[in-house]
Amino acid sequence: MRNHNQLGSTEIDSPIQASIEQIWQNVCGGWDQFNQSAVLDFLSQCEKKGIDSQFAMSWIEKNKDKIPDWQTVSRVSLDWMNQHTAAGSPLSNETFK
Repeated sequence: MRNHNQLGSTEIDSPIQASIEQIWQNVCGGWDQFNQSAVLDFLSQCEKKGIDSQFAMSWIEKNKDKIPDWQTVSRVSLDWMNQHTAAGSPLSNETFK
């Protein structure tokens, strides 16, 4: 049984959720260590496993009150998603000319 006090309670208990939690555990192991570098590593690992970055970050965001400098971590994750997902890549300033 997972230690939900450490990870935060989850609404979805699925293989994908378990993978997200395992990646998080491997990347930093604690919310106080989840920083700019860790979020980039976390998102890259999720991408390698075929896990949607927005789904993964929705779980992270539920624990934002435990993350030091959440605003910066959030901004870094949004920048990463814009560079690595379909939502960020097909549009550019050239598209609107």
